[in-house]
Amino acid sequence: MTKTPQQDKPPQGQALAMAVLNSVQNPVILVDAVGQVAFANWEAEAFLGASAAHLARNNISTFIPFGSPLLALIDQVRERRAPVNEYRVDLSSPRLGQEKLVDLYVAPVVSEPGSVVVVFQERSMADKIDRQLTHRAAARSVTGLASMLAHEIKNPLSGIRGAAQLLESVVPDEDRALTRLICDETDRIVSLVDRMEVFSDERPVDRSPINIHSVLDHVKAIAKAGFARNIKISEMYDPSLPSVYANRDQLVQVFLNLVKNAAEAVGDQSDGEIMLTTAYRPGIRLSVAGTREKISLPLEFCVIDNGPGVPLDLLPHLFDPFITTKTNGSGLGLALVAKIIGGHGGIVECDSQSRRTTFRVLMPMHKEEADYGRADNVTGSLK
Repeated sequence: MTKTPQQDKPPQGQALAMAVLNSVQNPVILVDAVGQVAFANWEAEAFLGASAAHLARNNISTFIPFGSPLLALIDQVRERRAPVNEYRVDLSSPRLGQEKLVDLYVAPVVSEPGSVVVVFQERSMADKIDRQLTHRAAARSVTGLASMLAHEIKNPLSGIRGAAQLLESVVPDEDRALTRLICDETDRIVSLVDRMEVFSDERPVDRSPINIHSVLDHVKAIAKAGFARNIKISEMYDPSLPSVYANRDQLVQVFLNLVKNAAEAVGDQSDGEIMLTTAYRPGIRLSVAGTREKISLPLEFCVIDNGPGVPLDLLPHLFDPFITTKTNGSGLGLALVAKIIGGHGGIVECDSQSRRTTFRVLMPMHKEEADYGRADNVTGSLK
């Protein structure tokens, strides 16, 4: 008997389940009792580098590196008939790509004996969340320290400086250099404490829809007039990017810090260049500091330089306070960047290798524009 088009379609419940799984942004596969890939959602097809039809004709071991812990986990779940989580599993291979660290959730399917469902969570996303929480914790620790320093150190310092100025008028000429040294060093400490006091300012800031390109153009103009006058600064902007809901002055401070860092990294290189990019990257959702609200961070702003790169041992701690590679640096610039961006519900991260260091800021768009929606066919983003 010839099947009608309706008979070729999956049952309504099955079609709905497939639609739901295909909407999940994590790779999900169903492995049957003999190891065949019975189902793979769209993300899994992209992750494993094969179509669902091709996956269904092969054993899961065909796509997973030899000796991978995933195969042992599948056997363990079949035997115990209980779900298992495994973190930071390395699936790197020529097929899947390098540095494929994933978290795995493997669970039995009760209605299909011997079958298991496998959910892959790429560590890149989990690490973004970890870094966000780490940066916020670091900022909070500096906030407490700044408050303490402001109260317990600045007052005694003013007394020390006053005493040194009185001594300067009565000591012999050959000793006045010492009193001047006391005043200069006292001023330097007060300046450092003043910089740290910025962290203890928890007052709400005025925010409004901001055109990020006007901010970046302003920062570029400042840089070209001063510390980056001999460095090429280029742009690659997405012209259709929606507004970001932020405080303009604080965004200027953030990107001025990042561009200044990039200029110092490039130094006197004859081919030194800084690139400013903006793009729309849907996909990541994080919590706003101090609320239960979940927001997406589709707005990506990058400052890229072709300097020597950040030392590997420093990279994980780059946004911690007092971490710096500069001889006279205080290590507070990037910590302040992390605090400001975290306060706006965003995250900042750094990817670095020789000749290409990228500071990437991910932020939410203005809520009204987010509610209205936006087409994803934007152009001009840096791949």
